[in-house]
Amino acid sequence: MRKCILLFLAIVLCLSLKSQISNLSQAKDSLSQLSLKYELLNPSGKIKNGEIKTFVQGGIPPYKYYWSAPFASDSASLITGVTEGVNYSVKIVDAAGSVLFQEFMIEPESIDEKINSGFTPVVKAIESVIMHDIFASLSFYDPKIKDVDGNYVYHPNGTNKIMKIPLVVFWLIFGALLFTISMGFVNIRGFKHAIDLVRGRFDKPDHKGEVSHFQALSTALSATVGLGNIAGVAIAISIGGPGATLWMILAGFLGMSSKFVECTLGVKYRKINVSGEVSGGPMYYLSTALANKGLGWLGKFLAFVFAILVVGGSLGGGNMFQANQSFSQFATIFPSLENYGAYYGVLLAILVGVVIIGGIKGIARVTEKIVPFMAFLYVAIAIVIIVMNIDHAGNAIKLIWNGAFAPDALKGGVLGVLIVGFQRAAFSNEAGVGSASIAHSAAITDEPISEGIVALLEPFIDTIIICTMTALVIIFTGFYTPDKAVGLEGAELTSRAFGSVFSWFPYILLIAIFLFAFSTMISWSYYGLKGFSYLFGGIFTKFTANPNVIKYTYYVIFLFFIIVGSSSSLGAVVDFSDFMILGMAFPNIMGLIILVPEVRRDLKRYFAKIKNGEIKRFK
Repeated sequence: MRKCILLFLAIVLCLSLKSQISNLSQAKDSLSQLSLKYELLNPSGKIKNGEIKTFVQGGIPPYKYYWSAPFASDSASLITGVTEGVNYSVKIVDAAGSVLFQEFMIEPESIDEKINSGFTPVVKAIESVIMHDIFASLSFYDPKIKDVDGNYVYHPNGTNKIMKIPLVVFWLIFGALLFTISMGFVNIRGFKHAIDLVRGRFDKPDHKGEVSHFQALSTALSATVGLGNIAGVAIAISIGGPGATLWMILAGFLGMSSKFVECTLGVKYRKINVSGEVSGGPMYYLSTALANKGLGWLGKFLAFVFAILVVGGSLGGGNMFQANQSFSQFATIFPSLENYGAYYGVLLAILVGVVIIGGIKGIARVTEKIVPFMAFLYVAIAIVIIVMNIDHAGNAIKLIWNGAFAPDALKGGVLGVLIVGFQRAAFSNEAGVGSASIAHSAAITDEPISEGIVALLEPFIDTIIICTMTALVIIFTGFYTPDKAVGLEGAELTSRAFGSVFSWFPYILLIAIFLFAFSTMISWSYYGLKGFSYLFGGIFTKFTANPNVIKYTYYVIFLFFIIVGSSSSLGAVVDFSDFMILGMAFPNIMGLIILVPEVRRDLKRYFAKIKNGEIKRFK
């Protein structure tokens, strides 16, 4: 009987093994048939709206899709928002572990798509340098973000979410901290004197220059107060949480010292021609001041690099991006205007042209009216909203403090929130970039230090006041929380936060964005002109003695790019120009570090002159 049972079990086992072998054989046959068909779609001439559809055949479902695009889910057989002319890939894995790999590229068709695809590899190359995280590369810290339980956090495509300490942000912070300490906290001890200077209490009628302290301040502010204060702050809050606000304020405080140093040198080494026209900025103090120290070769190189960057930045971030974003806001409020970008660009180019033809004096006359008006309007509305929600003040302060020093691990910890706050502030006030010194060099003064002290007010107004007001409104109205902020980013998030209290605010924001964009463009036209003249002035003088030829040549180029920006999808072009603006910080701060002892001596002498009465108060 026992033998029969054992025989029966042996037969059952054999049949089971046969079945398993058969199944494995079928699975093997199925795996060998794993294949992929796909469809590439380019529905319109706009950039970043391509689609990749995949159809897997064979294998054993379910399938996992590991896309090269971080935004694509591992269950997505279709991805949208694909950039034309850029390589994408997917690794498909079935339930049995079989792998299939495929690369894709949607061919660019429209002019916008072709331009964008051409700039994309250049942008990536530049980004890999100025946004490189040297600390992660040297294993000083683990850049991979973890959750509260210590587990790594991943993008939808399965890759690690990481935080970065971009090289350019570290460079700006390092410079600002060095200048603050070296100048004995001039951002504090020079603050009251800066206000007196702006009020004209130390103005002497026979001082050289083209514009007043207030006009120079307004011109420089008009180039920085803008979309960074509206969209950039919203990005900082959405990424870093309320705690990023505190680090933005600290970055603005330190940036005041950077502005002081660069604008002091801008006036000290400016050039004034026979007609009284001023040319100044990093191009001049880098080349001249470093030559005085026996570093002429370095000064010329840094000045040349800066001039190229400032021209590129003026046509992109200081022009096309402003025109594009202001028109986009118009098209959002008035959808019927969506296809009239070129007409909007022509109108805007005419308005800008009327102002900039008058030179720095014409620009200053406009900015001294626009900047105070738009800043006061924006801040006043923000204060009203804060007062209306004053019962949330205690909780808001707690959120900012705790978020700065004890943030959610998903934000990257204290370091992650700090970097977000510093990065957005640096991108907004441009302290250390050197552009503001071009405007301040035209100030009517014979005391370079006095204009440097005036300039330190810029980060205070731009970041500590205006950026903070934006952040507080977002926090007070609760739009820092994911449930309220879902699907919103940038200017749209700020608009929704303000609009939750005043339904008509989007129309005010429309006006503000237009004025911000307009004032930024007219200021950057001046910056770009000075860089263009530095690079090509010698060439033009060989062919004509008329100094206006080079000026109008640049203006024609600048105005043309306004029309291009209003009627095009910019994408990588704007990223390229933004990186050029940020790139200006490298040659500028390198020169400033070398010249710090000189500025410190001049500052000491200046305060001594005030104390002994050599510099008199006239009002």
